[in-house]
Amino acid sequence: MEKRKAILTTQTRNITDLSSKTNNIYETVMIITKRSNQISAEQKQELSRRLEEFNSMGDTIEEVFENHEQIEISKYYEKQPKPTLLAIDEFLNERIYYRYVEKKEKEKEKEKEKEKENSKNS
Repeated sequence: MEKRKAILTTQTRNITDLSSKTNNIYETVMIITKRSNQISAEQKQELSRRLEEFNSMGDTIEEVFENHEQIEISKYYEKQPKPTLLAIDEFLNERIYYRYVEKKEKEKEKEKEKEKENSKNS
């Protein structure tokens, strides 16, 4: 389990500092949002994988002790910095790679999304 360092509380940020790398606050917010969603998904998968071993059907005495372990794992994840705070920290410290998608790539993505929607509706 990777211990990530970031400020644990929300704090006011200077918009000029945040947007200095992209020269556009909206692009900065989108980059941070996408990274935050990635971090959140990673954390959710890791937590699910760790809690998977506790999935059982019956209540036994051993399960009561296992529940204590399960609670400790959950508490650990609750104490972790929020994904948004981690993403902001990564962005400010230039640990996020981002690129601008070309127009053709955007069109291809839209076509793929339409195909997925059409296949779901069929």
